[in-house]
Amino acid sequence: MNLYPDENQRHTLFPVCASKIFLAHAAVTVLPRGVADAIERCAETGAQSHQEDEQTWRDVKATRVVAAKLINAHPDEIALLGPTALGLSLFANGLTWRAGDEVVCYGDDYPANVYAWMDLQRHGVVLKYLQPDRPGEITPALVEAALSDRTRLVALASAHFFSGYRIDVDAIGQLVHSHGALFAVDAIQTLGAFPFDATHVDFLAADAHKWLLGPNGIGIVMVKREQFEHLRPTLLGAWNVVSPGFIAQDEIRFVPTAQRYEPGSLNLLGIAGMRAGLDLILAAGVDRIAERLIELKTVLLRHLDELGFEIIGPREGPTAHAITTAFHPRVDAGGLHDALQKACIVCSLRRDREGRSYLRFSPHFYNTEVEFDRVALVLREAIEKQASETV
Repeated sequence: MNLYPDENQRHTLFPVCASKIFLAHAAVTVLPRGVADAIERCAETGAQSHQEDEQTWRDVKATRVVAAKLINAHPDEIALLGPTALGLSLFANGLTWRAGDEVVCYGDDYPANVYAWMDLQRHGVVLKYLQPDRPGEITPALVEAALSDRTRLVALASAHFFSGYRIDVDAIGQLVHSHGALFAVDAIQTLGAFPFDATHVDFLAADAHKWLLGPNGIGIVMVKREQFEHLRPTLLGAWNVVSPGFIAQDEIRFVPTAQRYEPGSLNLLGIAGMRAGLDLILAAGVDRIAERLIELKTVLLRHLDELGFEIIGPREGPTAHAITTAFHPRVDAGGLHDALQKACIVCSLRRDREGRSYLRFSPHFYNTEVEFDRVALVLREAIEKQASETV
């Protein structure tokens, strides 16, 4: 199900296709033409008129609406902040903690979703690290076994950055809430790639620079309205504290929406770009995008299997992701990565705690089967070359 069967249209919408095969959206995306144009238009408006004109504020409001639609939340629950680490730190630092409170998390998650919670140990918070059998394989049963009457919050990623394992957000969220605890989700590796429903999530953070096809340093932060009074804003300014006429008041009183977590001037260029990426994602349809990504994964896996690679993470089913991490038992991944780069094929080189290197491929919905044929050819030649050099 190629969403862009017209190759000219694909190259117009995604200019990178003219020079590269880009398979690194789990890292930092390239910008689609519409996203780059939106940023340029916003900058031109600031050059010709005023950076904060009336249309700009209407666009900011519209972006909250579109972001809320993407995750099934209310626009008043959306703050426009990035990076993801900022949102996670706001969650960790904004709650009132008691010595002995427990936070359940995963020590081999992306560092931003580890350090924010690790730092709470200085307040006497106890971290309970999940220990899955395979990287990122966080199941409801594993979470349930870690919960206790002291559990205050569970912090997980919606998909693991290394293995691509997608957790069951709904099931885990309901489980966590049934134990009276809070659920915080780093959703950066899911939003824009697979459907997401934040009904059973209290706090969410996701930067736009991966699957949302947006620029760096801007993202979606969601705080459920019922948590506003429990999660105190830790960054304060004239934008989130009521300051009529920009005059400081005698008391701190926060605005009644998630704007309370935005302390000052917004990243308007970033918001313009993120909005264009969101519009592109929603126009294509998240369900169709998810279907296409699994189609592409199947093609890639067939090639990797034929070449003798071993795969990390789920290959199919509801936990599978377009993220495909692999290593070759006889060939160094670093050398293969170099060969791919020389052929203008962009993927990620990753390492585990033991020092083994892996190739991580993360295509998006505009990539094609033909591109994977090219990837397979380059890999085959590189494997044969390395093998001959070691004989």
